[in-house]
Amino acid sequence: MPPPAAPRRLIYRDLVLLQLAALVFLLDQFSKFLVRQTLELRESFPVDGFARITHTYNTGSAFGLFQGYNALLIFVSFLGIVILVLLYRTQSLPLGLLRLSLGLQLGGAVGNLLDRVRLGYVTDWIDLGPWPVFNIADSCIVTGLVILAWLFFTSGRSPSPQSAAAVSAYDWCPLCDGEMRALPEGWRCTGCGVRERLTIRPPVRPPDGR
Repeated sequence: MPPPAAPRRLIYRDLVLLQLAALVFLLDQFSKFLVRQTLELRESFPVDGFARITHTYNTGSAFGLFQGYNALLIFVSFLGIVILVLLYRTQSLPLGLLRLSLGLQLGGAVGNLLDRVRLGYVTDWIDLGPWPVFNIADSCIVTGLVILAWLFFTSGRSPSPQSAAAVSAYDWCPLCDGEMRALPEGWRCTGCGVRERLTIRPPVRPPDGR
């Protein structure tokens, strides 16, 4: 009889990912608030230069696409957040880079979504050379997507026998169902703190050499 499948970890129990998403959201909203309070619309500081702070807004998506479709973009933002949550649910043991990617994207998506719902547009202020003006949420979403694409690109590589055995043996804590994290000599539960030492030995060759 095959062993039961490991339970899926719920995203609201992943404090690391939620704290990262909250940090991105707060930084994004605070920076937009400061720009709206200190600069007039279309005003830049400094006036000239490659890197400037320019107060502008965007009623469309990234790079000025779909201008004026705020209601549609609100729906797309909600859909994107749901997809990110479902993507997390499909992973029995979310890796650090995956959690980083999803945390950056969730924080950025919620930040821009709040702008669209509350203001009807997204405040942009990071002005770098000829690049379209963007904000912290945009940069975090793009960074998260790049990390996610890299993870999918490298996901076809076969794990070593040691790592495969370790994940199957210490996927979830047997006491509290918490996530087990790798240590130099074993694993530790992020929930209750229980430690497990894992030793994987190579197969022993029979005496006759067969």
